[in-house]
Amino acid sequence: MSRIGKLPIAIPAGVTVSFKDDVVTVKGKEGELTQAIHPSIKVNISDAEITFDIDEAYDCDTKQKQAYHGLYRSLINNMVVGVSQGYEKRMVLVGVGYRVSNQGNLVEFSLGYTHNIFIQLPAEIKVETKSERNQNPLIILKSADKQLLGQVCAKIRSFRKPEPYKGKGILFVGEQIRRKSGKSAGAK
Repeated sequence: MSRIGKLPIAIPAGVTVSFKDDVVTVKGKEGELTQAIHPSIKVNISDAEITFDIDEAYDCDTKQKQAYHGLYRSLINNMVVGVSQGYEKRMVLVGVGYRVSNQGNLVEFSLGYTHNIFIQLPAEIKVETKSERNQNPLIILKSADKQLLGQVCAKIRSFRKPEPYKGKGILFVGEQIRRKSGKSAGAK
């Protein structure tokens, strides 16, 4: 059995959880999220917590049922935390001449290419950009949906991945890049 799947999820104040037709809906101050659940997993919602059980009668591979048990518990927990507190990711642009600006959810990047890159973010994500003198430009992304936020961050990071020689690129705040010495260090 999954050890993660056995853990109950506490429902914070102001959050409502409902389960109907194999779909869990979580509502809170940050928004509303839904997740379809595989029929081999039973969801039990009480006043203060959510628990998950494996339906032994459902005809499916036992290892797959155990995998679903932990997976859906983690997904629902992320939803509960997202609608009650929200998630935030901070990214910094490191490089000479790298700039970022936004108008609503349309973000414009200047990353050393011959053209600027524009990306329209989903409505569920709130974006804020900061460009201060003598500081690297900063992007702050907030959302209730952890999965969507991670996908958007991965897409933004793919425009200029951090490189190990000069340390330039789009990094998460606090991320350490393992630096390499160039060819001049080895040629002696």
